[in-house]
Amino acid sequence: MKHLRIAVIGAAAALILGACGSAGEGDKDPVDNKVDDNAASQFKDGTAMKALAEAGKVKIGVKFDQPGIGFKKAGADVPEGFDVEIGKLLAAKLGIKADDVQWVETVSANREPFLQKGTVDFVIASYSITDERRAIVGQAGPYYVTGQQILTKKGSSIKSVDDIKGQEVCSVTGSTSLDQVKAKGAKPRGFATYSECRDQVLDGSVDAMTTDGAILLGYAAENPDELEVIGDPFSEERYGVGYSKDKPELCQFITDTIKKAEDDGDWAKAFEATLGKSGVDTPEPPKMDACA
Repeated sequence: MKHLRIAVIGAAAALILGACGSAGEGDKDPVDNKVDDNAASQFKDGTAMKALAEAGKVKIGVKFDQPGIGFKKAGADVPEGFDVEIGKLLAAKLGIKADDVQWVETVSANREPFLQKGTVDFVIASYSITDERRAIVGQAGPYYVTGQQILTKKGSSIKSVDDIKGQEVCSVTGSTSLDQVKAKGAKPRGFATYSECRDQVLDGSVDAMTTDGAILLGYAAENPDELEVIGDPFSEERYGVGYSKDKPELCQFITDTIKKAEDDGDWAKAFEATLGKSGVDTPEPPKMDACA
């Protein structure tokens, strides 16, 4: 838990800087991804990787409302954040330039449907790995680990997760965060986006918001006089890359590509350009699961 808490605090500091306008600016491509013009020749015929490389384009589902993770500024053409950088790493290995990636806004409730229907090729959207999700779609990773916390209005009677019993706590529909607070006795409320949930807390319609600590502290930084994050992380969220179960070969491709990025320092560069913008020590990458 200590390691997790340090990681969350570091991410929070990065997001506070991001809220002030510095995180991510001027870092369109913080990682010098080497794009192989002949990438298609490296993959076997009939594989999803071969098809994507030959097409020269890929659709990646990311969040647009999570500062530091996946966030699209007003007027911006592309989102930014750690998840986005992981997507660029995968695209480059397929021989696809970052400018040729189609970024598709993906909220928590449509991550599995988007993969099942082929709306996107990958989902990289603060997508916690669970057995239930792996029964429906493929999830490779984890490439990052964080933890769940609580956001309240300042002055709230909720001072820790022990105080949420009987209180209305919101998050996004379909997220594991709602299951976690329900198990602790709270009344879960689901919304389509995190910003809608935050607005409900701001106007007093619900008592608190819950999701990964790094995201919550980003929102608190945007409203420092009204919102605060309370208590320690009470869960471990293992972020993975989602793919269609009809294309199981993608698991090893994703795992190998991210492992290489960890080994050659590109994973660290991506972290430092997003969540690590505050200068906090870059955490050790988590050990990834073996593909079945």
